[in-house]
Amino acid sequence: MIPVLVVTFGAVFVAEIVGDKLLYTTGVLATRYRVAPVMCGMALAFMGKMAVAVMAGKAISQLPPLLIAIVSSLSFVGVAIALWRKPIARADAAGDHPAAKAAIVTFTAIFFSEWGDVGQITAATMAARFGSPLVVWMGAVLAMVTKGALAASVGSGVRGWIRENLSPRIIQYGGVALLLVLGALSVMETLGASR
Repeated sequence: MIPVLVVTFGAVFVAEIVGDKLLYTTGVLATRYRVAPVMCGMALAFMGKMAVAVMAGKAISQLPPLLIAIVSSLSFVGVAIALWRKPIARADAAGDHPAAKAAIVTFTAIFFSEWGDVGQITAATMAARFGSPLVVWMGAVLAMVTKGALAASVGSGVRGWIRENLSPRIIQYGGVALLLVLGALSVMETLGASR
């Protein structure tokens, strides 16, 4: 049981840490919201995504790339629209946002994007190979939450610098632009990987 947990953690962590857009998404969300609600929303999203990966096995990798691209891009665009529509006013601190809202925004941004990515496929493969879906799920979720915690801590540290050096308008434009770029990269990666 422990070796399967450790192997799954290592495989999913390494697969996810290199060039992953959700790493940046979590970091960006942690610059806007308190870290604890971001971590809650992130953990719930990763728990759900890895449960689907483990239950569905390799079927996730067989989803039509166009469907994956559409769902991922809609997720990023939806969060970008919400950020764009937000009134521009400098909040005193990250704690000004309700924790539930921060958790819901984080959950939505992570859960509805990048389905069938390398981390899920790795978890699905591990579940098929080891036949211990609960242990594989635990290892995969721990890897994803570890990755997210690293990103959230960096984002939290950057928050102070951003507040001191950038205007709220620049932050809004930058956040919207970054989300749209991440969404476009997600679509290009998904459609490019299908060839």
